[in-house]
Amino acid sequence: MITEFDTSLPSIRQIQNLIQQAATIQLKLLTGDTLTGKVIWQDAQCVCLVDENSQQTTVWKQAIAYIRIKNQE
Repeated sequence: MITEFDTSLPSIRQIQNLIQQAATIQLKLLTGDTLTGKVIWQDAQCVCLVDENSQQTTVWKQAIAYIRIKNQE
């Protein structure tokens, strides 16, 4: 099944804004794991997060519980 990448959806636009801002985020997975980094790309099914060690992690969107901007300390 191919899902079209619908840029009119608010969630897609929000992630695109995070990419443009190079914002550091916390991504909580349904498993309870939390990933921290910057979103570098997204497609219809996945997002790719890069951490402070330049390690890239591709995450299926259906595995995400929530995304929030990490507070700057």
